[in-house]
Amino acid sequence: MVSGGASWPGAVEMQVELEGEPVGGLPADGRVRALAYPQLVGEPRVGDRVLLNVSALARGLGTGGYAMVVALGDRVPADPPAGPGHLVKARYTALQATVLGVDDQESEHHELLRDADDLAGLPVVVADLHSALPAVVAGARHAAAVHGRPAPRVVYVMTDGGALPAWFSRTVAGLRDAGWIEACVTTGQAFGGDLEAVTVHTGLLAARLVAGADLVVVAQGPGNLGTGTRWGFSGVAAGEAVNAAGVLGGRAVASLRVSGADARERHLGISHHSTTAYGRVALSPADVVVPGLAAAGAGLDELDDRVRTQARALGAPAGRHRLVDVPTGPDLLDALRGTPVRLSTMGRGIDGDPASFLAVAAAGVHAERLAARSASA
Repeated sequence: MVSGGASWPGAVEMQVELEGEPVGGLPADGRVRALAYPQLVGEPRVGDRVLLNVSALARGLGTGGYAMVVALGDRVPADPPAGPGHLVKARYTALQATVLGVDDQESEHHELLRDADDLAGLPVVVADLHSALPAVVAGARHAAAVHGRPAPRVVYVMTDGGALPAWFSRTVAGLRDAGWIEACVTTGQAFGGDLEAVTVHTGLLAARLVAGADLVVVAQGPGNLGTGTRWGFSGVAAGEAVNAAGVLGGRAVASLRVSGADARERHLGISHHSTTAYGRVALSPADVVVPGLAAAGAGLDELDDRVRTQARALGAPAGRHRLVDVPTGPDLLDALRGTPVRLSTMGRGIDGDPASFLAVAAAGVHAERLAARSASA
């Protein structure tokens, strides 16, 4: 390890000088940016020898441009303190983590969750990409401010379709520090959240009953796996999240993955990921939020027409969902520019693809209205 870099809860960035024969695809100067999770490998120091996994980095795949620290070469991490919990995540890998689940028999919340079965109409915003999270919350907070209501208490339920450690997400760390999310609940094989849960179902119930959510955002962690096929993408799980919310009596709000800048036809307008996940996988009805992009004043009139046409396949009578039209004016764009974390999706910021962020922010606007209506009932 040559030098340290930025750090945030659960993660430490560093510069590492490589030893041995150069590996194709890695920087010519023999230095790489690496990321360590101290709870798994120990706390790195300048001068440490580290064992790296560079398999994805060398091929330019995922991991945010990082090599991943597997171990400190000359030191082992301290043994974790003895404690309750028997949930094993990232199971049967060398870095599997044993955590105390909120639904674990040893958890103080076990009795609360043991027979829990009802979200009582809790709005659950479902998104394909992790990058949607701050935009959804921005939309919800904007809607509350416009109507003079307090900002909603938002809980993020992270699925395991992308990064497994929540520690990887600087977005989660930044939103938590800013008070924009109350908690992160990691589900399935994902871990490192404020609360751990076995499934999306118990994650949703914990969001309501333990974390006191006014609304929930469900999305995969950073990263997105796709193969250019109809079914081979990690966002298929968005449809299953709609089903989980529905079967538990929540109000599923399906946010659309929209782009006006993606060069791939299958992602232009409404992505085929959204039409497949919501049109084929989601068997429970949801509110599909159709953003009124023309009102944003960003030259999105043509895209607005395309999105509206594509959305018709999801709503009755063609589909099973309820289409909800939410205008997205310049004030919502301004609200998005005020997020405490950087907005970026597929390498594009808000100026490069405003429709991407407006579409999911509109879902946040609708969810906040549902939450406010429920609170006043």
